[in-house]
Amino acid sequence: MIGARRLVLEPREVPLGGVRGMNVLRALPHRNLPTIGAWCFLDRFGPADTKMRVEPHPHIGLQTVTWPLVGEIRHRDSLRSHVDLRRGQLNLMTAGNGISHSEYSLGDGPIPLDALQLWVVLPEAARHGAAGFERHTQLPAVTVPADEGADATATVVLGEFAGARSPATVHTPIVGAEIAMPAGSRVRLPLRPQWEHALMLVEGDAVVSEHPLAQNDLLYLGDSRDEVEVSSTEGALLFLLGGEPFEDDIVMWWNFAGRTHDEIVAAREEWEAESSAGAATPRFGAVDGHDVRIPAPPLPDVRLMPRSRKI
Repeated sequence: MIGARRLVLEPREVPLGGVRGMNVLRALPHRNLPTIGAWCFLDRFGPADTKMRVEPHPHIGLQTVTWPLVGEIRHRDSLRSHVDLRRGQLNLMTAGNGISHSEYSLGDGPIPLDALQLWVVLPEAARHGAAGFERHTQLPAVTVPADEGADATATVVLGEFAGARSPATVHTPIVGAEIAMPAGSRVRLPLRPQWEHALMLVEGDAVVSEHPLAQNDLLYLGDSRDEVEVSSTEGALLFLLGGEPFEDDIVMWWNFAGRTHDEIVAAREEWEAESSAGAATPRFGAVDGHDVRIPAPPLPDVRLMPRSRKI
């Protein structure tokens, strides 16, 4: 067991540059904590008026979870998925052994845009499997009774929370849920004590386990808790993530989640070879409507090693 913790993981600004041309706030992975459950990545892009143009790029060994807050995002992938995603809807893409996709904001100019982008690392039984894509426009909502003020509402984005289960496919015991807190409310969010959890403050004000959060802070709670108290004066929007601690060591580089340096090298070489060929190939395929791909960055001059947990 990890034990109950109360540690703030402050996000860092990451310039993505190039064809994407935008900055994001990255809360996970943290230098001391590579995963929370099977969650291995958490970015927030926005709020901002921006023109998002993420050209086709590859993934292996993970699932991408796109959760828009403001604005619309167009997703295309090598499975020929072509959908527009809006507030309250979920895009879940399973990379498996390999997939490529693009993400564009709608329209020709800058628009208000704000979203969370999360990744879930796949376990051994699923990470070499076929790629897949799911869009869920109806997600379960549960009421969290308040000790003070009005009740909170939780939208179960992924996995299970408070007896409700998302329809999205998962491969590990996990939870991802958006928590909407009315002004003046105080609630106790039910947790699974064998899972580790964290809460991110997306909007408003919140005190979690007697700790005031700043916007975009990610408060790591550890495990061994069956509930956590959350209160808000002006109202708040939070995102809860957690799950059974992920036991495998993972090697993450660029858009790839593997287990060894050699796996990452092989995936990079295949992506670069496919980009040079300019045609669909078995591993990553091609995304319709694009004639440009994002090239892989150079590998570092050292052998890639698993990220170790120091918390």
